Amino acid sequence: MNTKQESLKIANVEIDIVRKDIKNMHLAVYPPNGKIRLSVPSKTDEEVLRLFAISKLGWIKKHVKNFQAQPRESIRTYVSGESHYFQGKRYILNVIEHQGKSKVSIRGTKCLDLYVRRGSTREDKAKVLKEWYRRKLKKQLPDIISKWEKEIGVKASDWGVRQMKTKWGACNIEEKRIWLNLELSKKPTICLEYIVVHELVHLLERHHNDRFIQYMDTFMPKWRLYRNQLNSLPVVHNDWGY
Repeated sequence: MNTKQESLKIANVEIDIVRKDIKNMHLAVYPPNGKIRLSVPSKTDEEVLRLFAISKLGWIKKHVKNFQAQPRESIRTYVSGESHYFQGKRYILNVIEHQGKSKVSIRGTKCLDLYVRRGSTREDKAKVLKEWYRRKLKKQLPDIISKWEKEIGVKASDWGVRQMKTKWGACNIEEKRIWLNLELSKKPTICLEYIVVHELVHLLERHHNDRFIQYMDTFMPKWRLYRNQLNSLPVVHNDWGY
């Protein structure tokens, strides 16, 4: 597939132009900061792009404003009393220094106990908690992926979890491999399921076109609600960009 990237500026709004082997133009504003991307057929005239972008300027500015107003997590310092999230629930961190192996455990409905060696740095604590999130998400995913593979009628050859700064998920269509953002471990399970469905549907349709949306409407009718819920939650303290 031939893909060429360029940009267009309209009324101080920067739009990434992606030329693809597609039939129709597709405009999207992406979280978390409202990056704008216009996918267009390869041979679309620049003036046509400009006129289309101008016609959508009000829509663009509205969505960008919504994303920029989205709350951000403060920088995590990993001290007792700090708020952390797991599967959409808020927990209070309780740092416990001990001589044993570092670990994390949930106590009751509100406490997240982080056991570390005496003298552990902020980075040490962050690493322990990050690996705990990774294990939890990897334990949670097999059943969710299996469930939606059956619903959608596709089969991913492989899946994985990794820290991603630009998106919630990714799909390598040729290899049928999907990736999920580690940050999803902090989000409500239904939001995680929405991303799984989104990536699996890409095995049926590569592009975010009308056919893709029709599949989403069929398999998960309330996907827009879950997407909005995910995009309204505080995002990690990161300078995410596309």
